[in-house]
Amino acid sequence: MVSVLNTVDTGHEDMIHDAEMDYYGLRLATCSSDHSVKIYDIKNGTQTLTADLKGHYGPVWQVAWAHPKYGNLLASCSYDRKVIIWKEAGEWVKLYEYSSHDSSVNSVAWAPHEFGLMLACGSSDGSLSVLTNNPDTGNWDAKKIPNAHTIGCNAVSWCPATSPNPAFDASAGSRSPAIVKRLVTGGCDNLVKIWKEEGDRWIEEAKLEVHSDWVRDVAWAPSIGLPRSIIASCSQDRRVIIWSSDDNITWTPTVLHTFDDVVWNVSWSLTGNILAVSGGDNKVSLWRENNESQWICISEVSKGQGQMVGSEQRAL
Repeated sequence: MVSVLNTVDTGHEDMIHDAEMDYYGLRLATCSSDHSVKIYDIKNGTQTLTADLKGHYGPVWQVAWAHPKYGNLLASCSYDRKVIIWKEAGEWVKLYEYSSHDSSVNSVAWAPHEFGLMLACGSSDGSLSVLTNNPDTGNWDAKKIPNAHTIGCNAVSWCPATSPNPAFDASAGSRSPAIVKRLVTGGCDNLVKIWKEEGDRWIEEAKLEVHSDWVRDVAWAPSIGLPRSIIASCSQDRRVIIWSSDDNITWTPTVLHTFDDVVWNVSWSLTGNILAVSGGDNKVSLWRENNESQWICISEVSKGQGQMVGSEQRAL
């Protein structure tokens, strides 16, 4: 059974748009329409406000923690067209500010740490930016993918860096395939797109067309070594789609469920076998694929209460 363990009085003065735990689950970052980012220490069911970051001049849509091997870094993006990377150095300070987008920046996502310190940013101007830190100079290099999505890009997520385990992939043999950097994005053109880095540029590798309204979030599932990639996408069409591929080229869609309202967010567990879904119905539901390749709802949390769906589990 899933239940609410703790609630946090954030002190935000307006709507909260995102809340993200750090790698160790000891810190919580939140962002709001009040233009601020707040950071809390979470211990023993209590929370302590440790930082109130001011630097944006519009609603802050999303925050993202970098891998701890790079220190305590947090990225935030805002309607003010800016991306800010914050660093804890005794106290939290602004490490870098990126302001080359022409409209609201809606999503930020750090790359797997194996790729180095890289941040992808999706904007309402339709473009996608990839920021890369040079560890020798400390400078940031930006590569932009123009016209990634017509009208705007709403969400971005990275492909895991883990290659298939040869124990599961007979074709791998003893070779060590080069790890290719890939991104998945969702946009106002109702499309999900896969992007692949080739040389010094990013190219569109696949265009996935099933949604009939704006795609609000995308999430590439963590890899456990199986020779299969899985992506979840959600949309204003009230559907969550599970995309699966054995080669990252041909993708097969499966409708997880059609909900009662717009679906805003999808998020995978660390092992990639449970998907959390939240939407306009004010519910968070957890889904898992069973042995018959059906996606079933294993728990649903609404209005502060956790309850198992039990005999009313929804299956495709």
